[in-house]
Amino acid sequence: MLDMWIVILTLLLKAASLWFLAVALFALRKPKRYAVCAPRTRFACLVAARNEEAVIGALVESLKKQDYPDALYDIFVIPNNCTDDTESEALCAGAKIFRCFEPVRCKGDALHEAVAWLLPQRYDAFCVFDADNIADEQFLARMNDAFCAGAQVCKGAMRAKNPYDSWLSGCYGLYFTLFDTFFSRARMSCGLSSKLVGTGFAVHRAVLERFGGWNTSTIAEDAEFAAQCAANGVRVCFVPGALTYDEAPNDFAVSLRQRRRWCSGIMDVAVRMDAPLVSALRGSAPLRALDALLIVNAPFLQALTLLPLTLTILSSLVQGTAGTLALTGAVSLTLSTLGLMAFAALLAYLGGYRDRRVVRTVAGFPLFMAAWLPLQLVSLVSRTRSWQPIAHTRAVRAENLHDAGFLTTIFLSFKQKTAYEMLRSLVGSEMCIRDRCIRWVFPSPTPPCRNSGL
Repeated sequence: MLDMWIVILTLLLKAASLWFLAVALFALRKPKRYAVCAPRTRFACLVAARNEEAVIGALVESLKKQDYPDALYDIFVIPNNCTDDTESEALCAGAKIFRCFEPVRCKGDALHEAVAWLLPQRYDAFCVFDADNIADEQFLARMNDAFCAGAQVCKGAMRAKNPYDSWLSGCYGLYFTLFDTFFSRARMSCGLSSKLVGTGFAVHRAVLERFGGWNTSTIAEDAEFAAQCAANGVRVCFVPGALTYDEAPNDFAVSLRQRRRWCSGIMDVAVRMDAPLVSALRGSAPLRALDALLIVNAPFLQALTLLPLTLTILSSLVQGTAGTLALTGAVSLTLSTLGLMAFAALLAYLGGYRDRRVVRTVAGFPLFMAAWLPLQLVSLVSRTRSWQPIAHTRAVRAENLHDAGFLTTIFLSFKQKTAYEMLRSLVGSEMCIRDRCIRWVFPSPTPPCRNSGL
């Protein structure tokens, strides 16, 4: 009887794994490129920030340097629960400030209030960034191409902005490449929705109007919004030329705390969105709903992988074959470790991480991936629902990213010459947004900056 349950559970888990493997193979197919279009999408760039004075200026500067008409986008920083000079640093860099009046428990709350007030304005799309990001100068231009082609929700590619600080920060870089290549690129090639991860994404106003604004309640607002899109038949499109660089932790304890928050948040999303996604299986895009259902339930599935192992160990103890099982387990563990290191080397190549310091990242990648399992088990028993800030200190400027030895691989992204340079004269006069909300603080007059000597 015990053996039968082991077989049934193992087959179910294998079926889910085979789905992800089959989809990942579509990464080998070259995705269709969006045609370069003249700038016409009006963007509102939203940045929820909590005690980010060390890095917010660099992000705003990178957004101010976009190869896109200034008249067609505004940058709004949403400081919340701050005890530092995040607001003044953002103002000094050239952003506008949106102050929330309602309590902010998580990033979703800040986005909810900001979108509610900005949606009546003349913006066509809303871009979401984390405060520690750096945006590539082509980000808005490439997003504009996608929206002109009819996309409704777009996700750009991600890189680590500090991949060589430590083996751990390098692992985050490989992890981002894993998602860009085998999740987002693969799904874009087979008609599914790309993986919407955290930052560097854009949403057309029509989607937000249809959803009644931004309405997420979990601490995994990205996964929850992606599930809402899948449940309503909205596809998330991958835009590899729209790059963002994200700061990765260097402390393993901080990484565990951050990733436990992700696991807990996604599990809460599954509990909240499983029913709508199951209903969507009977809708117009059942495969996208099925894929989203498997993605949000992935932490549960991965945690359950220990159950067949536990049952197998118990069975071997009963049958007196524990020695054989131990030998088989040791061989399997060794082969799995070597396989993950080889896979890490492939990800380093695809992600453009060519510095020799990536060797330590490749060696540590199996530990990085193995750490997910205990985090999922802990989250299964006790979930965290409080958002705890992660300190960000690497204020890398966009022009210094390549100086750090970072190379961008042509496999995932490509540079295109935008029409902005040729068609600048066709763009209308500067966009004027009325000061309808007293929460907006505009950057004039400019407050004293910490580093200005005033």
